[in-house]
Amino acid sequence: MKKLLLFVALGLTLLLAYAQANAASLTDTIAVKDPVKTKPEPFAFGDFTWLNGNDRRHKALLDTKYFTGRFLLDFNYTASNNNPVDHTVVGSTALARDHEFEISTVAFGGDFHYDNVRASVLTQFGTRATVVPRNDLSVTRGQFDLGTAYRYLSEANAGYHFDVLNGINVDAGLFMSYVGLFSYYNAENWAYQPSFTSDNTPWFFNGVRVQIFVSDKLKIEPWLINGWQSYGMFNSRPGVGGQVLWRPKEWLQALSNNYYGADTQDKPGRKRFHTDNSVEVRYFKSTNKNSFVNSAAFSLTGDLGYEKGDGVNGFKSDPVKGPAQYFASAMFYHRMVMAKGHLGWTIGGGVMNNPGRYLVLYPTGDANPIPAVGTGTTGTHPFSANPGDQFHAYDYSTTIDLMPNDYLTFRMEVVHRHADVPYFAGHGGVTSPDGYNTTPIGGTNFTPDLVNSETRFIAALLVRF
Repeated sequence: MKKLLLFVALGLTLLLAYAQANAASLTDTIAVKDPVKTKPEPFAFGDFTWLNGNDRRHKALLDTKYFTGRFLLDFNYTASNNNPVDHTVVGSTALARDHEFEISTVAFGGDFHYDNVRASVLTQFGTRATVVPRNDLSVTRGQFDLGTAYRYLSEANAGYHFDVLNGINVDAGLFMSYVGLFSYYNAENWAYQPSFTSDNTPWFFNGVRVQIFVSDKLKIEPWLINGWQSYGMFNSRPGVGGQVLWRPKEWLQALSNNYYGADTQDKPGRKRFHTDNSVEVRYFKSTNKNSFVNSAAFSLTGDLGYEKGDGVNGFKSDPVKGPAQYFASAMFYHRMVMAKGHLGWTIGGGVMNNPGRYLVLYPTGDANPIPAVGTGTTGTHPFSANPGDQFHAYDYSTTIDLMPNDYLTFRMEVVHRHADVPYFAGHGGVTSPDGYNTTPIGGTNFTPDLVNSETRFIAALLVRF
């Protein structure tokens, strides 16, 4: 299987190289008679800065001939109505510390481009360098501590651009996932705390992607990757997937992301399928420069997936094959931009149903069911994540953005989240009686204080150059 995939990838690369060389030769032959017109850049026909999960800058300030620099800072303060004594947030990849000032992300790097050679490198520092890698259990396989090796990189890939169709990019390395609509970088999103559809699906992939721009309005992008948001590989075969992205008009985007793989330790027969589909519509754009409301748009996302085999049975429980294990979710957001683009207001939320809890973001501390690297130990009161365990949840939020320019956002948000089982951090926290991880819990009656809901306030400063 691995040799076959290698030969396919090699054959595709040689075919593209031949096609490009042949196209270049043909162009040289007919250039005097009829100069060939350059094909339009993909998605350059419109202004897509209004999209949820997309860069809202109209110009890259750090752009040069060979390098386009990037810098991001995500600074936040959040407060839960539960006021946990250990200042720990449970069930989020955007937040880590409660009732504290927090640097979630500091990232710097950029994109290299010389002729047809391309590369992207972006570092990752802050609490997200711990919060996101902890959810990857593939790092416990073998040696060399992949969690430490990769945690300070959010993007690291290189490749080649082929002048075929409207362009084809072949890249290898660590790259961002598109599953769940929201961007990994909060400066690109309409809200700070993503709904479960986004927060519980992959933020990154490690492998190879081929971006095929069929036209300036359509991209088809297959992936060959280690797995579902995993630095390493769980079993013997890589995961496969891809995206179809279509922007027929400036006011409309439709996309579909799909994945298939085996992502459970010691369960090679347990296959995972996931489909993620979104539509975004900007249904109003004012032509009056004096209008207070400039634009209005909405995004709608629906996800459906399952795991089947080796003890679980997808959408339907079976007395022999095992309990149902699937993921079904949806989220909706509506955004208005006002005051000449300086004020934004978003409302939205979503729902999730995940029997088997295989995509739930597990609690940490003494409730942590994730085996520690090197020791395999878990919390003494681990959150249950077994086949047959039920998990239903919903959330809703409202967000205000103050945007002096394209590069700076002051964000305030109130979000309420609820689960049908105790899940979020209560006042007692998940660490110890006094909240400190140096306080022994042996010989005490301490148990993690997990509750069914939380309402939290978030304030954030988001900078992107």
